[in-house]
Order: sequence, then C-alpha cells, then structure tokens
Amino acid sequence: MKHTLSVLVENQPGTLSKVAGLFSRRGFNIDSLAVGVTEDPAVSRMTIVVNGDEHMVEQVEKQLNKLIQVIKVRVLEPGHFISRELSLVKVNCRTPDRGDVMKIAELMQARIVDVTTTTLTLEFCDTDERTATLLALLRPFGFKEVVRAGAIAVEKGSK
Repeated sequence: MKHTLSVLVENQPGTLSKVAGLFSRRGFNIDSLAVGVTEDPAVSRMTIVVNGDEHMVEQVEKQLNKLIQVIKVRVLEPGHFISRELSLVKVNCRTPDRGDVMKIAELMQARIVDVTTTTLTLEFCDTDERTATLLALLRPFGFKEVVRAGAIAVEKGSK
C-alpha cells in the first residue's frame, strides 16, 4: 500500500541526503520524493511516497523523528489530503494523429506547451491515477519522452 509522508526539515545542505540515506540503509524504496522551501525560508517540506505496510511506515516515521534536521513528520491519512504530480509528456504526433492527441489533451485538461512537426508536448498536473489514465490514452501514439515530478501533498481543511 502507498503511504504519503509530509516531513518538515531544516533547510540546510545535506538534509536530503540524510533522509534518503535513512531509507536506503533500511532497504525501503522511495516511490516519489519532492522537496521545496515553505513559507519560512529556513524550513523545507519533503513529500515522500513509499510503498509498504503499516509497520514499515511506523518504523520510517520513528527513524525520521530521530534525525536532528527533522522538525515534524506526518503520515497523511488517505482521503484527508490533496496530492498532485506534474508531468511533461512528449508524444509522437504526425499530422494525421494531431487532432486525436489534441482531443485527448482537451478531454484530460492537459495543456499543450510545445508543438513541432513530429511531436506535441503536454503539461499535466493531477493525481497519480489521472496521470496513469492520460498516459494510457496517449500510449498508442508512442512517447518520445515522459518526465514526472514527485507528488506534493497538503492536508485538507484548516490543519
């Protein structure tokens, strides 16, 4: 099962390395990792998506809390947070296919950001599930390149 962790850390060199090292030393794989500065420039937020059971996530949370640079760790509860992922998808697109690709982009609310005679590049920001749907719809045309940024997440409500 996938779990999303929101980790507030001190914005210092080496913090990302220490957090990633904690996962690798314990043999845990990170599915997605996104880091960015918060409203406080001294603090960064890491959004980490891991695949594992409850026990594994509990162990990771405890180990993260032991790191000096870690300020706060939250395991986000499914259904209680909003998550988005940015994707750039370069699709093979000859003239006869162009209209079909453009219709799929419009249907999925993807934005066309670059056009050449042989490709269309789409920008898409949505959930992991909708990204998978877009990629499945575009797969028959062939991909030149797919770039996916890590998921970012925030809790719903006033928390």
